This record gives sequence, structure tokens and C-alpha cells, in this order.
Amino acid sequence: MADKKIKAIFDSDTFRSILSAVFCALVGIIIGFIILLIINAEHAPKAISVILKNFLYYRNNGKKLYYLGQTLVKAVPLILCGIAVLFAYKSGLFNIGVAGQYCIGIGISLWTALAWHLPWWLCILCAVFCAALWAAIAGLLKAFCNVNEVIAGIMLNWIGLYLVNVLMQNEAVMNVGKSETFSIAATSPRSLLPTLGLGKLFHDNQYVSIAIPIAILVAVLVEIILKKTILGYELRATGLNKNAAKYAGMKDKRNLILTMAVSGAIAGLGAALFYLTDIQPWKTSSTVPAMGFNGIAVAFLGELNPIGVIFSGYFIQHITQGGSFIDTKYFNPQIADLISSIIIYSCAFMFLFKTQISKLIERKKKTDSAAAGKSEQKAPVEQA
Repeated sequence: MADKKIKAIFDSDTFRSILSAVFCALVGIIIGFIILLIINAEHAPKAISVILKNFLYYRNNGKKLYYLGQTLVKAVPLILCGIAVLFAYKSGLFNIGVAGQYCIGIGISLWTALAWHLPWWLCILCAVFCAALWAAIAGLLKAFCNVNEVIAGIMLNWIGLYLVNVLMQNEAVMNVGKSETFSIAATSPRSLLPTLGLGKLFHDNQYVSIAIPIAILVAVLVEIILKKTILGYELRATGLNKNAAKYAGMKDKRNLILTMAVSGAIAGLGAALFYLTDIQPWKTSSTVPAMGFNGIAVAFLGELNPIGVIFSGYFIQHITQGGSFIDTKYFNPQIADLISSIIIYSCAFMFLFKTQISKLIERKKKTDSAAAGKSEQKAPVEQA
């Protein structure tokens, strides 16, 4: 009985997906370690250990909890950007415009908090609504003009970034001399996300808020919508073949626009949940936030599964955060970003890894079945 259960686990698509994701992570870590050895062989083992440990680097339990909280807070937008990419991809669209939608979410959430002093929940709603509208532009272009959503998304990324830069260049929300937004805690305390006592669990970390449970809830809801609802079925069917979906009576244009809008809304939610903790200000930028592009890797590392994205998003952030603890005398802290980038790059080969793993398992099954057949043939001969 136990052998059958073990075989069922090995035969499951979930097991193969997890194994291929772990392999991607190991590839990134090993290549990163080789690069560390090339830079400084003597201190490389300690450096890779520090990166992998992250908050466990500290001996004090209070500090461990505090920096675990920091990692979780910074993982929230990464997870939600991954889910935004996943939602569109499952519906047949590649939303590379998540970065721009994330930008819009940042700008609107901070403007409503710092300029209008709205309560936190209204700031979130405004950010989600505006990010959804921004993403819907790409959906409209795809539905009515057949403009590829990748091209539209890339263009909208830069337009969104520059719009937010212009919006933030206002003395009501930004210290123009420093080119960074004011503290929400000092300017509009009621715009801060409530902690509901969660901060106390992480050694009084004031940045730990309801953002963490909301991100998990969104992942669960997306899983349910895509797999258990008529709407999810229609969105996936339209993504697979919009002509067939239209023939079946589905509103293909509406579904395309709705898919992009929901994806953008999730990205905007990620931005609002991060910046309304007041963990960091927005600074005038000339580059699109990497969060949106990293979300693509997180989605694929999580095997395009909302629950898997939670773990992959945390893992990428864990590695990135761990890089801030390495000894800067010997290594640049950005070495952790390099390792994360390698892991992200290896995600491109994830389906190849999964295929090879499946082939190995199938080959092992054939070998075992052949051996079992030979043993059965020998048994009657021995009895005779």
C-alpha cells in the first residue's frame, strides 16, 4: 500500500513540477557559488552561506524574527506580480506590462495617501481600479485592433513610469530636493496599512501588516476562480482559442479585456500593499521597476500555480534579502541579485527540466515493469 502511494506521488505532475523548480533553484545557487569562488575563493563559502541563511544569520531570536518579517513584507509585491502574470498567462495572454501597472499602483496609492489623506482601504481601491484601467488599455488594443499585448505592454510600461514621475513631482507628496516621497506615517497615519497585531509576532516590526494574509488570500481566490468557476473556464477557453470560444457563444473581446484588467488590478494591489506599509519611499526613477519583470520568473518558478507562486516569490526575496548581509569588503551585495537573476534565467529552461525528469521517471517505470515481467516468467519455470 505504501509503495503504491509513493509511486502515485512520483507519477503526479505536481511532484515533477516541484522537482524541476528545485532544480532551477539549485542551478542558480551553484553557478552563483562558482562566481563567488572566482571573485574571492577564501570567503566564498561564508558568503553563500550568509545569502542562503538570510535572517538566520543573526544569533539573536528577536532580530531573526524582525528580518523574517522584512523578508515577508518585501515578498508580498513579488508574489502578487507573479500572480498577475500567471492570471493573464492562464487566460492565453502574456502580460509583460505588469511593471507599468505596478507603477500606476504606486503612484495612485501614494498620491491618495499623501495628497488627499484618504484611509488605507480607499487608497488601495483607487490604486487597484487605476491599475486595472491601465491594463485594460492593452486588452482593448488586443481585442479591437489585434495589437500584440507584449508590444502594447512594453510601451505602456514606460508611459506609466513617466506619468508617475510627473505626478510625484509635487510638493504635496514629495521632497523635491531629495526626489523622494514623504513618510506616510508622518503625513497621513490613517493611510498606513493596519497591522492587527501581526507586527508583534515579528519582534515589533511596524512594517508587517495585513498585506501578508491578503496576498495569500488573493492567491487562493485566483486558484478558485481559474479552476472552479464558469468565468475562469471562459477566460481560459478564450485564451486557448478565441475563435472557438466565440463560436461557442462566449464574449471573446470582453474576456480579453477583463483578463488584462484583473491582471493589472492584482499588480496594482501589490504596489499599494507594499508602499502603504511606509517601508520605503518612491524615488524619481529612469527605469521601470524590476518587480514586474521578476514577477514573470516567479510565476514560472511557481509552475504557474497560485500556491506555488507564494513559495517561489518568498524564495526569490529570501535570496535577495540575504545578499544585504554579506561582507562588503570582499563582495558586492548585488551578488545576491545576480544569483536571483541566474535562477530567473534558468526558469526559461524549467519546462525542459520537467520534460527530462518525466522521461527519466517513465524510463525507470519501464525498466521496473520489464524486471517484474522477467521475475514472473522465472517463477513458473522454477515451480515446474
